[in-house]
Amino acid sequence: MTDHVSIEGLRYAWAAAQTHSFTAAARAYGVTQPALSNGIAKLEQQLGGKLFERTTQGAAPTAFGRQLLPMIERALDELDAIAAEAQRLTQPTDCSIRMGVSPLIDPKLVAQMYSMVCNLPESHELVLREADMQELRDALSAGKLDVILIPAVASMPRFAHRIISREPVAIVTSHAAQDDVSDSAADGSKIDEVKSEENATEFETEADASFILVPDTCGLTTFTKQLFASHKHPMNAYPGEAASYQVLEQWASMGLGVAILPVSKLTTPRLSTACCRIMARTS
Repeated sequence: MTDHVSIEGLRYAWAAAQTHSFTAAARAYGVTQPALSNGIAKLEQQLGGKLFERTTQGAAPTAFGRQLLPMIERALDELDAIAAEAQRLTQPTDCSIRMGVSPLIDPKLVAQMYSMVCNLPESHELVLREADMQELRDALSAGKLDVILIPAVASMPRFAHRIISREPVAIVTSHAAQDDVSDSAADGSKIDEVKSEENATEFETEADASFILVPDTCGLTTFTKQLFASHKHPMNAYPGEAASYQVLEQWASMGLGVAILPVSKLTTPRLSTACCRIMARTS
């Protein structure tokens, strides 16, 4: 093994470990797939062992990789911390924290972030920007935002990330002729409880229905598709498309199809138990 390893190779390897795919890792990292593959191959040569096995399902860590990848993650965290501290020490002090927020995020979480900033030892101003996921990701990459709050439905391997909250989601259906449902909303919609594992029966009950979706920009449609994939069940998508969460709920209550929404976005919230993971990412 050589004395020095490629930092870029380490980042490529960690991206592949996160996405389980060289192609997806290259796309997330913004490089070509051959460049990422060559970088990982060079790193493996430097380390003296293979980190991944390429299969038809993607990239799976080898026993050698499973030992080294957690160390690679820690090393990259330290490198990023060095860069961030150097930037803090050498650049003029900016008392603002620029935070991007996906429309899918619970407003209560945003309020908590604001309260935390207000309670910092030094005075800071929280500057909020709401936008779709890709716009927020691009702004973070360009240094125009310091942190973004987005659903944890897609990987950003170049950035440190933490899951800071989990929000319940609900299946919204029409409940015509279901007068015995005690927790039905006043507008005629029914909010079904869904659990990712223990309560899979409720999901299976509605899984064959036509699911109404919104444009795949905020993360909700991606989450819905991933929910079906996790249950290994094909999704029947409604041929139309709603433009907002309110319309999504209204159409479901009319009986056009079924919708999945975070509880915080319901006009008539009801308790539900499936978790939509919310993720914060910082540079």
